Amino acid sequence: MNIATVFEIVLASVVLGLAIWTIAVAETYSATVGFVAYSLLVALIWVRLDAVDVALTEAAIGGGLGGVVLLGAAARLRDAEALTVEQASPIVRMSAAILSASITAALAFAILLLPDPAPTLAPTVVANAGATGMTNPVTNVLMAFRGMDTMLEKVVLLLAIVGVWSLASDRAWGGRPGPRHQADPNGVLAFLARLLPPAGIVVGVYILWTGADHPGGAFQGGAVLASMWLLVIMAGLADTPPVSSRWLRLILVAGPGLFLAIGLGGLWLGPAFLSYPAAFAKPLILGIEVAMILTIAATLGLLLAGAPERSSQ
Repeated sequence: MNIATVFEIVLASVVLGLAIWTIAVAETYSATVGFVAYSLLVALIWVRLDAVDVALTEAAIGGGLGGVVLLGAAARLRDAEALTVEQASPIVRMSAAILSASITAALAFAILLLPDPAPTLAPTVVANAGATGMTNPVTNVLMAFRGMDTMLEKVVLLLAIVGVWSLASDRAWGGRPGPRHQADPNGVLAFLARLLPPAGIVVGVYILWTGADHPGGAFQGGAVLASMWLLVIMAGLADTPPVSSRWLRLILVAGPGLFLAIGLGGLWLGPAFLSYPAAFAKPLILGIEVAMILTIAATLGLLLAGAPERSSQ
């Protein structure tokens, strides 16, 4: 048994123990912190499996933006936490534990039933990867072989933000999402909000650009940009834009809109919907990725900000 194997066994044990602790702990805040740590460790597992693209997404969404959402929810539920814990009877807890264990066992059994070797389209994907001019197989799959799925995922994000905005009262419609944050202008949060965003923007753009040939892409880069934007907002250095802003709505539809337009172009000028001309495949895909990183960053940030609560003034 080598060092790598020992490390993987220890990592799996820690992740499993942390998952059980996150479920069993009574305090909401502690459970949230445990979940964030769990997500970061899962990202490390994906790295060990050579799925760096998935690891970046897990770290950015599960450990980053998702953690912010859960921490905000935990803060709002703090007053009702004691009552909620008292009302949870042993029967309810036991039923939840049995259900969770049953689902875990069913998933493990399903994995054991998978054929060996597993059916795969990887050879076909690799054989046709040169058509897009991109050497990152994940980007090839998402933007070419599963382009329809990728486009619809951005449409789902757009529908999600519309759903969140629809929760606003009539008085606040068209106003600014979430509360106006205030922080000590000389405090640590304000200092980090001035220090990190310039570097974070460079990192986000780099993750987008390198996604053509290496792990990365629009979603991971957009998550980084959204985190930097939220940091500035939470420090009180900037406010959320009003949802009635035309430039904001243009950014929100830029990604799926350009994706759809290029797809229709393939239907009009080529053999099929989302069929990229061989000579222009890489520039077209990069153009879609640039538009999508703006849409993803704005959408994720606004989803965390919540429904409009204040006037646009």
